[in-house]
Amino acid sequence: MSFLFSSSPSASHPLAPYGWDDGWAAVFSPCAEQGLVPGRVVRVDRGQCDVVTPDGPVRADTAFVVPRDPMRIVCTGDWVALDADGDPRFVRTLLPRRSAFVRSTSSERSEGQVLATNIDHIAICVSLAVELDLGRIERFLALALSSSNGAALLGGGHGTGEHRPEPLVVLTKADLVPDAVTLSHLVQDIEAIAPGVQVLPVSSTTGEGLDVLGAVVSGGTSVLLGISGAGKSTLANTLLGLDVMEVRAAREVDGKGRHTTTTRNLLVLPQGGVLIDTPGLRGVGLFDAGTGVGELFSEIEELAARCRFHDCAHLSEPGCAVLGALADGSLPDRRLESYRKLLRENQRIVAKTDARVRSEILKDWKRKGAEGRAAGRAKRGGRVR
Repeated sequence: MSFLFSSSPSASHPLAPYGWDDGWAAVFSPCAEQGLVPGRVVRVDRGQCDVVTPDGPVRADTAFVVPRDPMRIVCTGDWVALDADGDPRFVRTLLPRRSAFVRSTSSERSEGQVLATNIDHIAICVSLAVELDLGRIERFLALALSSSNGAALLGGGHGTGEHRPEPLVVLTKADLVPDAVTLSHLVQDIEAIAPGVQVLPVSSTTGEGLDVLGAVVSGGTSVLLGISGAGKSTLANTLLGLDVMEVRAAREVDGKGRHTTTTRNLLVLPQGGVLIDTPGLRGVGLFDAGTGVGELFSEIEELAARCRFHDCAHLSEPGCAVLGALADGSLPDRRLESYRKLLRENQRIVAKTDARVRSEILKDWKRKGAEGRAAGRAKRGGRVR
């Protein structure tokens, strides 16, 4: 007999292990009145998806929810309403997303790619088998800190409430750094660029840090993100206690993996919680990540607020607090350059779809051009060529 949906689900609900709660029940209520059943997407592949329902897993077609906007495509982690029966089953509606991790696509168009939705923790996996790339970690963190923005894509905040996942940096293969002092310094290097973000060294070989990580991911839905070879699939297998995800050795020359994970998979952990494993990312372009960049580089924004001029570009202006911090060594050059790079990139992405931003950029270019010409005339004693 099929499961009868209740408007007051409890911990005994068949979908509770997948994250079903009273909030989702309330949002789904109108769909229940239409005879639809709830489900969570555990895998998407070529227009179809695997969905876990109260009656068990089903294969469903997404033809009825194929939108023009790529940001609204069915994604691993989504909660959906689908037909109660039929062959094939069809997804009829996507429920509003609480959160989404979105990166920009590699195309020239301003499009985002949703990598995972309705997540509570974003675990940025970084391999200690290679030299740390602080700039790449900052890029991941900027996106993670902006991930609640994706909730608005499907009406987030109506019923479920917008929710920002908690980011953490997971340093995998910690057994390759046996010296405790060296490992401590690596952790401190990342903590310095990610204030307030937990940094956790772990080893699937020795078990170091896995108890702490297991406790974190046991509460809600977590997604593992990182480049190929970061050890995500090995970590997923360790947390699951099973060899579910295929694993291959990373290349010794650069530590890069071979993309053994080709789809995003949602897995229920034995200790509680849900884990989304993702393919290795070759590139992580920013997408509407201004909030995350500002929060990640809060010390620079605080300095900028003390500059003499409110529109200070922090290049050569007198009374610039940012340049003063550079001069006294309290602000590293690398940190400021990373901030500028991410701001420029994010501004370009936003400008592609926001006419107001494009207009402001054009005005800024004209203003700077006029100031440059005025400065040139002043140097020439007011003579105009």
